[in-house]
Amino acid sequence: MPGGSTAFFYLPKGPAMSSPAPAPHDVLMPSGPEVARPGFLPRLGAEAFGTLFIVVAGLGVPLFTIPDSSPLPAALAAGLAVTAAMLAFAHVSGGHFNPAITLGRLVAGRIRAGAAAAYVGAQLAGGLAGALALYGILRTLPGIADSRTAFDTVTAGFGEHSIIQAPLAAVLLLEMLGAAIVVAVFVGTSGRDTRDGGSRSAAPVAVGLTFAVLLQLGQSVGNLPFNPARAVASAVFSSGWAVGQLWVFLAAPLLGAAIAGLVFRSIGAGAGAGAGAGAGVGAVVQAGTGEEANEAGESAETAEPASTEAQEFFDGKRG
Repeated sequence: MPGGSTAFFYLPKGPAMSSPAPAPHDVLMPSGPEVARPGFLPRLGAEAFGTLFIVVAGLGVPLFTIPDSSPLPAALAAGLAVTAAMLAFAHVSGGHFNPAITLGRLVAGRIRAGAAAAYVGAQLAGGLAGALALYGILRTLPGIADSRTAFDTVTAGFGEHSIIQAPLAAVLLLEMLGAAIVVAVFVGTSGRDTRDGGSRSAAPVAVGLTFAVLLQLGQSVGNLPFNPARAVASAVFSSGWAVGQLWVFLAAPLLGAAIAGLVFRSIGAGAGAGAGAGAGVGAVVQAGTGEEANEAGESAETAEPASTEAQEFFDGKRG
C-alpha cells in the first residue's frame, strides 16, 4: 500500500459457506483425474461385445447341451455370463447389454436420449452377431438337419410355443415384472458409491444373480429372456412364428423397464428435495451421476454445489 501502511480487510459475518460437493461417481465407472475416460465409440464397442458374449452364453449353452448331462444349468450359465461381461466392460460403457436397462436409465434421467439410442443399436448388433455365430456352427453339425428348428428350442414364445402352453397375458406380465426387477437391481446397485460402503463388484454380482433366477423361471414358461436384444437375436434365426410373436418380448420388458425408471426418478426427486433443504450445511446429493456424465461425454470431476447439481440432473442437463 502507498506510504507503507497496511490494509486490513474485514468480511461481513454470515452463515458459513460450505465447500462445493464433488460429483458422486458410479461404482461401475472409475473416475478421477488419473483415469482416462473412454470415447463414445469404445463404449459402443463394449456394449456390442458384451451383448454378443451374453447371447452366445445364454443361447449356446442350451443349444449344445446334451440332455441330463450338463453340470451347469443354462439359466445359471447365462447369469454368470452377465456378471463376467459387467466385470469386464462396465468400466468402459456402464455394462448395460440390455435395451431394457438402457431405457430404464433413460427414463430415470441417468443417460441422454442420443446415447441411449446408440447403446440400443450396439446391443442389437452384438446380439445378432452372437446368434449368427451360433447359427453358423449349427449348420456345420451333421446331426442337425434344420438349424432354424434347433433355434426354436431356445426362442421365446407363448401359447403353443410355450413349454407349459402359457397364454399371452401370463407372458406379458412375467416379462414386464422381470424387466422391472432387473432394472431396479441394476440402478440400485450401480448407484452406490464405494465411499459409502459400496463395492465395484456389487452390481455385476447382483445383476447376474437376478438374471439367473429370472431366466430359470422364464425358461419353464417359454424361454423368456427379459432382454429385447436376446429376443431379437434368437427370433431372427428361428422359424417364422418367432418373428410373429417377437413384439411381446420387445414391448413387455421395455414397459416394465420404463415403470422401474419412473419409480427411481421419483425416488431421486424426493432425495434431491431433501438435499436442497440441507445444502447450507454441505449436504451431498447421491444420484450416481458418475456413469451418466461419462456416457454423455461430460466431465465428472467438475465440482458444483449440491443444489445446482440436483437441479441440472432433473432438468436433463446432466446424464
